[in-house]
Amino acid sequence: MVLVTAFEPFGGDTENASAAAVARLDAGWDGPARLVTELLPVSFAGSGARLQQLLLRHRPDLVLCVGEAGRRRAVSVERWARNLDDARIPDNDGEQPRGVAIDEGPERLPTRLDAAAVVAAVAAAGVAVEASDDAGAFVCNHVFRVLLTATDVPAGFVHVPALRTRGRAQVGAETDPGSAGAPVPELTPDDLATALRVVLLTALTGSGTAAGEDALTWVATTDLLQ
Repeated sequence: MVLVTAFEPFGGDTENASAAAVARLDAGWDGPARLVTELLPVSFAGSGARLQQLLLRHRPDLVLCVGEAGRRRAVSVERWARNLDDARIPDNDGEQPRGVAIDEGPERLPTRLDAAAVVAAVAAAGVAVEASDDAGAFVCNHVFRVLLTATDVPAGFVHVPALRTRGRAQVGAETDPGSAGAPVPELTPDDLATALRVVLLTALTGSGTAAGEDALTWVATTDLLQ
């Protein structure tokens, strides 16, 4: 069984691209394993607790957590979870930790997905993608860190650009505080769903770029993505 999580809106926005992308993935999923999708709160305290509850309830064989990064224009496969909570803005509970270690472990923990294979497969599906060495220090990174310490199954984190059905995202500096402005992403909701499917297929089958080719067929034949 595969568990995929996304996040609720935060920072005054009414949408979160991770939730929309995961819902689209779920609607069209026909992969080789059962898929369970769940929504996490944008809360330092609540997100980790909720994720651990889900891990105990579902006992997944693979976990992918998905968040949004407002100032990125490509799907970002995160390679490291930092041992740091350092919030630029309060979370949805009003909490704003600054410079706080998450646990007593090392400064960084590596993803348990093959980031190079995943990036190659997503690129083969025609979706802009990159490997990232910085998942930020907001709730996304916090969840990634909890994930890697709470289970030993294959697990990773992906950031998607903050697509909106109207207007621009008001959040974004949580992953890239030094970047200028919030560019309009060139990717589409179809692209995000394709990328997530490819990530899962690559992790499940180890098929590398073949997963990207399979995803192209899936997009062409799935009515929900027309």
